[in-house]
Parts: sequence; structure tokens; C-alpha cells
Amino acid sequence: MSVNYAAGLSPYADKGVCGLPETFDNPEELKAKVETLAQLIKESEYLVVHSGAGISTASGIPDFRGPKGVWTLEEKGESPHFDTTFENARPSLTHMALLGLQRAGYLKYLISQNVDGLHVRSGFPRDLLSELHGNMFVEECEKCGRQYVREKVIGVMGLKPTGRYCDVMRSRGLRACRGKLMSTILDWEDALPDRDLNKADEASRRADLALTLGTSMQIKPSGDLPLLTKRKGGKVAIVNLQPTKHDKHAHLRIHGYVDEVMKQLMELLGLEIPKWEGPTVCDRSAPDSTTTDVKPPRGVTAKRKVKEEEERKREAAAPTDDVSAEEETGLVKRERSDSSVEIKGEK
Repeated sequence: MSVNYAAGLSPYADKGVCGLPETFDNPEELKAKVETLAQLIKESEYLVVHSGAGISTASGIPDFRGPKGVWTLEEKGESPHFDTTFENARPSLTHMALLGLQRAGYLKYLISQNVDGLHVRSGFPRDLLSELHGNMFVEECEKCGRQYVREKVIGVMGLKPTGRYCDVMRSRGLRACRGKLMSTILDWEDALPDRDLNKADEASRRADLALTLGTSMQIKPSGDLPLLTKRKGGKVAIVNLQPTKHDKHAHLRIHGYVDEVMKQLMELLGLEIPKWEGPTVCDRSAPDSTTTDVKPPRGVTAKRKVKEEEERKREAAAPTDDVSAEEETGLVKRERSDSSVEIKGEK
């Protein structure tokens, strides 16, 4: 299957602003800014990273709104060029650097808009990762919530049945669950998964530093999550070549290739970038547990939603000068964006 999963999405007119010009910091300025970023990370107690399509361009997967992005070329009547497939794509330096930051204790949570599966295939712990728009390699049981990570892309989009069934054994091993397995990839009209969005929201509110990498943050709610960190008194650092929706809220703005920024950053922190040795799935950050998460009981989810909604209303009543209540409470609109256990084979 081509990496051009965008072709499988239903028609949608408003894809955001595409093809904005890129800006590059000169080498001296870039070095100084990365040094500032390194200091911010050293001082941070709870770092959350938000990743967008820009971190996967080095892996051969085009972004969406860049100068050669899928939707930018679409507006020009041109066809994008693909250097790889999802199955053959390798995690970029940035993907592996994020794994190194997590292992070193700096990175507490990772929130991604990407569907390419490269964070999971890099070995990043799935319990510390929210994939807000789904994963091309993951299908989920509609009955028990069990997720399966496959070697090949699922081939189905829009939260539709994949044609396979859950093989989780019920109590006493009497029979398998046999629930329908569903694609986790969202289409334009689909709501974000509650579990991933709730965890992303909680981490963003808890963070004292939100680092965004390779995303223009034009879509909601994922693009507005860094504002929750700013609203709670934290700082926002943005790494992107193009202008972003929330540049005015950034404490630090870096114009450079994400891989180069992360390379310099890891050197300043004295950390090695892990080598990729093939697709590897780590379900949990704890070394003694690899159990895949399941959906929480509906009652628990409902209570959490009520509590979060009450908190949002209280905050909206007392907006700050930096981030308005209107901006934060915009976290309701859904648009589309710019992606150790052995991986399971297809059943």
C-alpha cells in the first residue's frame, strides 16, 4: 500500500493553509537556540513533545502543507512523489532521539498526529504515546478494546472493520472474544479516540514544557494542546520551518530541520541516539510488563469527561493574557493533519 494514505480519505475542502514559505536560522543562531532548548529541557520536570508530519519527511514520507507536501501539490494540480512505503520506512533520527530522551528520563509523554506508525516501530513505549489520528499498523477490537500491532498496514481506513476478529481468550479460556477488529485510522468526520485524547489532554496540562516538532498546528484539537501547557504556566518551544498557528505563544521558536535540531540537542544533553535495529514494539515503559492497554469502563470515561469539562469551564471563566479562553475552548473541532514485544503478523 502506498504511503499516500491521504488518497484514501474522503473529500474535504478545508485542508488549511498550504505551501507557506520556509525560514532557516543561520548556523550561529540555530546553535544558540538549540542551546537554549537544551537548558529548558534540563530545567523541565515534565516535558511533553508534540510531533507532526515534518519529523517523517527524512524517512521518505512527505508532509501535507510543506512546499512539496501532499496537499500543497494537490492545490497545484500536481502529484506528490513517494520515496518509500509505510512498511519500508525507517524511523528518522528524530524518532530515535525521542526514544533516547524518554529512556534518559527527560521526555515524559509523546503526542503525535502521525499515522505512519514510526513512533511505535521505533520502540517508543505505547503507554507514553497518544496517536490522535490512528496508526496504519494497528487494529482494535470493538468489543474488548484489545489492540493488535501488525507487520503490514491494515489497509482499511475510517474506523471500519478489517475483516479479522479478536482472539483474546475470555475467563477460564472457554472461548475467544471474537469481537470485530477495526481500523484505527480516522477520516475527516471521525472523532478522536477518547483514551488517547484524554491522556494527551492530561499530559499537556501537567507539562511545564511543550516541545512541538514538525507541525504547523493548524488542526484541532491536536494543534491546540500545547496551549494547555502555556495556560498552566508552562513554556512552549516550536521547531518548524514554516510559520505555525501558535508562534505568538512560543517562548522559543527554532527555524531548522528537525533532525539537525535533535542531533545538536542530544549532543548538548550528552545523550546517545539509539540505533534502530528493525521494527520493535514496546507496549509499556515498565520493563516487567508488556500487556496491551484496553479501553477503560464506560462509566470511568464518562466521569472523567464530566470532570474535565467542569475544569475547562472554570478556566474559561478566568482567561489569561497570553492564551485566551476562546483559544483553549476551541479544543472541540476535529480536522485532519499533516504520522520490547515482537510485532504480530496478520491473523
